[in-house]
Amino acid sequence: MDLKPTKTLSGFIELLPAQQRCFDECAVRMQNVLKTAGFVHLDLPAIERAEVLTDKDNWDEIETQMFLFQKGDTKMGLRYDGTVGLSRYVAGHINDLNFPFRAYQFARNYRGERPQRGRYREFYQMDLDIMGIDNLSENYDAEIVATLARAYESVAEFIGPVNIRVGNRRFWNAMFAYLGLDDAQARNAFVLIDKKDKMNDFMDGLIDAVGKKSADEINGVFTKGYRAFAGVSDALDCAIAEIDAFMDLLKSMGIQNAQIDLGIMRGHAYYTGIVFEFFLDNFPELGAIGGGGRYEDLASKFSKTKIIGVGAAVGFSRLMVALMDANRIDLTPFMRPVRACVLVMGGENVSYAMRVLAELRGAGIPTVPYLDANKKFKNQMEFADKICADYSVIIGDDERVADMLTVKDMNTGNQQKISVPDTIKLLKK
Repeated sequence: MDLKPTKTLSGFIELLPAQQRCFDECAVRMQNVLKTAGFVHLDLPAIERAEVLTDKDNWDEIETQMFLFQKGDTKMGLRYDGTVGLSRYVAGHINDLNFPFRAYQFARNYRGERPQRGRYREFYQMDLDIMGIDNLSENYDAEIVATLARAYESVAEFIGPVNIRVGNRRFWNAMFAYLGLDDAQARNAFVLIDKKDKMNDFMDGLIDAVGKKSADEINGVFTKGYRAFAGVSDALDCAIAEIDAFMDLLKSMGIQNAQIDLGIMRGHAYYTGIVFEFFLDNFPELGAIGGGGRYEDLASKFSKTKIIGVGAAVGFSRLMVALMDANRIDLTPFMRPVRACVLVMGGENVSYAMRVLAELRGAGIPTVPYLDANKKFKNQMEFADKICADYSVIIGDDERVADMLTVKDMNTGNQQKISVPDTIKLLKK
C-alpha cells in the first residue's frame, strides 16, 4: 500500500524538540510578565458563529479569508485573531467583570489566506487588552506599551533588544481637518502614510491624493517634526500635548527605547488614538513583531454599552519561527532537557528503579527511564547519550541489594556509587 504523506499542509508549523522547548520557554516567560501585571488569562473557544466573526452576509466572499464550515443550519468558523472573541466575551459578561478589565490570550488562530514566508494558516498570537466602560484614561495606553516592553525584555536573551515606535491617529485626524481634506482624501492619505517606508514615490502618490499644498504640509510632519504644527489648530495642539504626555509617562515607567514615528498607523480605520509597534534591534528586516493601540468601541455589534479599550498583539509564531529559521537563536540551552537517565540492568531490578525514578522526579529532577531492562548495557548507554542526559543512573543487582546507585557523568565519564539522597543533591546542583 502507498504510504500517506508526512509533510504538513502548507502554512502550518511543526517544530523540532529543542525548538519547541525554546518556543515554550519564551511563551511562559512572557505570560508570567502579563500575570504579574494583573492580566487574567482567557482561553476562549477556537470556533465562533460565522455571524460573530464577520458582518458580511456573503458566505462565498469571506470563505477565502477564514476557515468556515457548517453543521446543520449553523455556520461556524475558526477564530482569526483574539479581538472578536474578546468583544463577544466582554459584552456577554459585562455584569460579571470589574472594569477597567485587563485580560490576555495566548492561543492558536487560523487564517485561510494564501500562506507565505512569515504568514501562516495556523499560528500562535498573544493578545493583551485593558477595557473600560464609556471612558478609559490614556494612562492605560502607556501601561499596555510598558507591560509589553517588559514581556519582550523577559526573552531578550533569545530575541535581543527591541525598540518601540509610537504614532497617533488623533494627530492625523486633526491635521487632515486643518487641511480641509474630505473623507476619501483622508482615507487615501492614511493608506499612503501607512506604506510610506515601502514606497519610492510617496510624494507623488500624496500629491495625486490630496494636492500639492496639502502634500507638502503632510510631508512637513516628517521633515520638520510634529511640534512644528503647534499653534495651527486647537485639535492639533491637543494631539501634540497627548503625544508629549504619553512619551513622558513611558519614560517615568522606565521605558527608554521608544520614539515618535508618525508613520506608524496600524491599519486604516480600527484605531483612534495612540498606536505603536515593536521592532527587533538585531533583525529589523523582520518588520513589526507586535503592536496595537486604542480603539473607541470594542463591542458595538454585541452590546449597546460603549466599551473602550487599548490593546496589543504579538505574532508569537511568526517571531519565533523567523528567528529560528534564520539561526538567530542559540538553541544549545534547550538541547539537554534531561538531567538523568535511569538505566536498568535486568528485569528483577525494575521495581527498585521505578522507586528511584519516583524519588528523582519528586525532587524536581527531569528524569527519563530506559525500561527495556534486558537490553545490553551498551545499548542503554547509547540511549542516554542520544537524549543528551547529563547523568546516567545505573541500577543493577549490586545497586539494588545495597540500596545505592551508580551515577555516571556523561560529559566527563566519571562515575561514583552513592545513595539516593546524595544522588538527588548531586543532580540538583
